Amino acid sequence: MNIQPYNQTNLYGFNEQFLQFVNLYNLSKLPRKILLSGPKGIGKSTLFYHLMNYVFSKDEKYPYEINNFTINNENRSFRLIQQNTNPNFTLIDITREKKKIDINQIRQLITNMRKTSLNNKPRFVLIDNIEFLNINSINALLKILEEPFENIYFFLINNRKKILPTLKSRCLEFKMILSNENSLLIANKLIGSNLDDNINLDLIDYYSTPGKIYHLFKFSKEFNIDMKNMSLKNFISIIVDNSYYKKESSIKNIIFELIEFFLIKNINSNLSNYTHFIEKINNLKKFNLDEESFFIEFKSAMLND
Repeated sequence: MNIQPYNQTNLYGFNEQFLQFVNLYNLSKLPRKILLSGPKGIGKSTLFYHLMNYVFSKDEKYPYEINNFTINNENRSFRLIQQNTNPNFTLIDITREKKKIDINQIRQLITNMRKTSLNNKPRFVLIDNIEFLNINSINALLKILEEPFENIYFFLINNRKKILPTLKSRCLEFKMILSNENSLLIANKLIGSNLDDNINLDLIDYYSTPGKIYHLFKFSKEFNIDMKNMSLKNFISIIVDNSYYKKESSIKNIIFELIEFFLIKNINSNLSNYTHFIEKINNLKKFNLDEESFFIEFKSAMLND
């Protein structure tokens, strides 16, 4: 199953927020610059794609099924989004080749926005992972947000990271949260079975998002790992020993969260190690440092006994 946000035909967990946006749009009151903030994997981008399909599909065959919060697979706009050929939609995101969203991406966005629309439909811009905007990209983006083009809606996705106040102040922020119970229920729907039958709950912390849980499930199937009978410590050891964090990008994004969870669970036994490794994790994320030496040190200090 592909759970990329653009491919998700079902909306889980944010039905009330979706209806709120729909109502604002129908009243011509939907803000032109919206910031969706919340943990990564919670469903922020999925909510955006559903709202966009509702708008695009209103006058098309197979319109959005608002009664059950579902995108119709046969809808033309949905197909164009999947094929990355919808002329009314632009996605800005970090690429695999680069560690930041650079200014050339924003410049290309500006160029696209200045082109005449091919139809009368509104245009949507999604800027995902805005914490990866560099200072030049932010400055260029601020100019667009200060004087946005007509009939264009900007949605910015922030994964609960610190961003510049000048960028935040240009948008209307909506904070997205899910209870632990709802996260588990949504994860069950995403994997199509019960979590208890697939993953040891020792691997899932209180703040786990549905996306994170799904990627754990997908990882276990891809590498044939029995996560039902595995402790958090053993799971981290397997990832480190086999360098799985180099082979699977989703696990690379999750491994530091699992290590932080492990450190919190063992904080009473060694506070100095907790402080030391948390600081190192923060530096790795902030400065994009090499992870290899960190994992070697962490395993020696915390996993070998």
